[in-house]
Amino acid sequence: MQIAAKRILVVDDSQAILMVMQAILAELGIKEVSYQLSAADALMKVKQSPRYFDAIFTDLNMPEMDGMEFIRQLGELKYPGGIVIISEMDNKIMELASNLARMSNAHLLGNISKPVQLSEVDRVLKKLNFFIQPDVQVHPPITEDMLLHAISHNEITPFYQPKINRGSKRITSIEVLARIVTKENAETILPDRFIGVAEDLDLINLVTFQLFEKATEDFQEIRQALNGEVKLAFNLSPLQLDDFSCPDKLALILELNRLKPENIILEITEHQPLNRPLQLETLNRLRMRGFDISLDDYGTGFTNVQQLKTLPLNEIKIDRSLISQIDTDRFSQVIIDGLVDIAQNERIALVAEGIERVEELNYLERYKHTVMMQGYLIARPKPKREFIRWALSWLRMINSNN
Repeated sequence: MQIAAKRILVVDDSQAILMVMQAILAELGIKEVSYQLSAADALMKVKQSPRYFDAIFTDLNMPEMDGMEFIRQLGELKYPGGIVIISEMDNKIMELASNLARMSNAHLLGNISKPVQLSEVDRVLKKLNFFIQPDVQVHPPITEDMLLHAISHNEITPFYQPKINRGSKRITSIEVLARIVTKENAETILPDRFIGVAEDLDLINLVTFQLFEKATEDFQEIRQALNGEVKLAFNLSPLQLDDFSCPDKLALILELNRLKPENIILEITEHQPLNRPLQLETLNRLRMRGFDISLDDYGTGFTNVQQLKTLPLNEIKIDRSLISQIDTDRFSQVIIDGLVDIAQNERIALVAEGIERVEELNYLERYKHTVMMQGYLIARPKPKREFIRWALSWLRMINSNN
């Protein structure tokens, strides 16, 4: 995986550590690096241009301003990059540091122990690929006219990806992922090219409801093929929680397709804080109607442990940024252990999303009775016919092993 980071700031009161980091970053091909012996001086540098640095490496134990205050100040500045702590931390300190960073709206990527090793810096920098958008996209966002054409020509198309209970090997739910499949040349357009456009143009409800209607029509055939209880999971933008009528509209589509809210999981991304009264009211109303609520992409946003206990959640989806390299990433291992404890105490389901390596799946095997699995290693998102063929093949495989 190519490292996306381009501009790095390293903050440590030890000149020796700065020299080591300079050598390591040069070896990794990172050319634009700034170094500061003082957290206060580093903060002034960030204030001048909060979006300049892609990542900041900081010590915790420093004179005048320590690392925790520095991280809190970065959160107040709404610094959007990744933060890495250079310090030997025990498990409790890791968990608390992570939660405090989230409460400050800061993105804590992990911890590197001293003496600093090149492999550890390389591992953490690769996580930045989940936070940093490339300067030039391979495929740019579609235009407003293209989106309107897709909506009016009924081209919003559901693709399906399973969540697997590793203990029983059963498919517990199926995530519905939006694609635009053009009728003229059968091109498949991925959501990163049109969801942001739909949100900006206030068209996200039209996209969602067209997707919802098609998927609920497909669900009868999918459920019959699986011959068991399974739920459909849909993504909702936090912006849609500002719509009072959202629960009524979703319930009406279900009623027309002879389904119930109990068949549906609504996945809400945590890329934005979920704290506005209207959002929380809509979440509660959705739960009162019987929908399951899932917090999507946990690890990339701002939801802290206390919110996990107070939001009306049925499920938490652990983002790929925490699952990637988990077999060797001690920081992610500690965070996942803490999440498992919370989920069991609060009776919340957990899903590890974005599993792409056998090593990750093997490590997660220890949680096979508490964490569901999802990712390309298991199955890529597929249109209905391909998904049903895959599901039937999966069922034959698990039945032959019983």
